[in-house]
Amino acid sequence: MIPTEIPPEQAFCRRCRRALNTHTGPFGLTYTHAIEARGGTVDHHPEPVPVTELRAPLMECDFCSAPGAAWSYRCADQRTTTRTVTTRVVGARDYRDQHHAARTRRVETRDGLTQAWGERWSACPACAELIEARDLLGLIARVVEALPAKLTRGKRLAHLRGQLHGTYSAFFDTLAPGRGRIEPGRPLGVWPETPTSTA
Repeated sequence: MIPTEIPPEQAFCRRCRRALNTHTGPFGLTYTHAIEARGGTVDHHPEPVPVTELRAPLMECDFCSAPGAAWSYRCADQRTTTRTVTTRVVGARDYRDQHHAARTRRVETRDGLTQAWGERWSACPACAELIEARDLLGLIARVVEALPAKLTRGKRLAHLRGQLHGTYSAFFDTLAPGRGRIEPGRPLGVWPETPTSTA
């Protein structure tokens, strides 16, 4: 039986053992492979299960997608809602005179998919080094470098950098102290015990 909802930081595909992205939208909760958001393709539908149910999940960096994520970080849960254009209003005369290239006078939108980022982020050693240094721009540059050219060409690059800046700024602003070491059989990380304060 496939669970209907899995915490975002724990959703992995049973079939390929890779991370899934969690979305909510007009049709309820859906999952997509994280690799698809980075320009890749898969040959099967997601089969979501908690990562702790898999014997050997493929732990990839949530930032640059490098294999062999070594560290787990915690921050506040983030959600990003995309807007879908439902109507574009143009002037009829402008439309005729500009040969179907009229300027849009008004745009109406509605909420599209909401991406749930979750509270746990896995990082490879190189991204973890930038996180420990709190190097936001360095992290963005590393992630953009790792993406396929089709996602970073032309105007897309500025838009993408802006999106990453917003997402990673929230990550840094709410980052919890410490980090967990990802080990075999411990995909959520082994976290150091916090010392208890004595009165």
